[in-house]
Amino acid sequence: MIGIVSYGLGNISAFSNIYKSLDIPHVIIDKHEQLDKVKKIILPGVGAFDDAMNQFNQSGLRDSVEKMVLNENIPLLGICVGLQMLGNSSDEGHEKGLGWIDGNIKLIDTSNITHKTKLPHMGWNTISITNNNEPLFDSLNSGDRFYFLHSYYFECNNDQQVIAQTNYGFDFPCAVKLNHIYGVQFHPEKSLKNGIKLLYNFANL
Repeated sequence: MIGIVSYGLGNISAFSNIYKSLDIPHVIIDKHEQLDKVKKIILPGVGAFDDAMNQFNQSGLRDSVEKMVLNENIPLLGICVGLQMLGNSSDEGHEKGLGWIDGNIKLIDTSNITHKTKLPHMGWNTISITNNNEPLFDSLNSGDRFYFLHSYYFECNNDQQVIAQTNYGFDFPCAVKLNHIYGVQFHPEKSLKNGIKLLYNFANL
């Protein structure tokens, strides 16, 4: 059972629709009691870092999700701001992140971006997979395209935890992993067949 965390931010219905189309059991989580039968968790997020952290902290879900991920080793996939929440802090705000993966959120360096519109990084871009044995990318390849919409990125303090990169004037991590905790900067729910495949792979880890 996939649990899609609904704390006020994120494309919840898009994830639900994809898992419906794949005939994969899932539940939208807005109360901690609904987590009982969940075996994997998706933490979506859009908008500003501080808003996301505040809403998650006030949702009544954080303690239960944290216990499942850190104590029970339930796999989790953070998406966009949901990835950024996994880090320690963000240049975008003042709130503390979850601190589940050692890294900090940085504003994209636009100094090497030549086109007129620099931020946000918006639209389709390719990824470069740095760990070819990673099951999250099963049947996906470097050069595959995903949809991005962000101005900040996750700067990992341990390069071994970066499993894919994207270039936007410079190379930045677009997917990170620590044990059973994953995060991607792009939006798989908006990335058509490649995003559907990634969400299928996560469900089958």
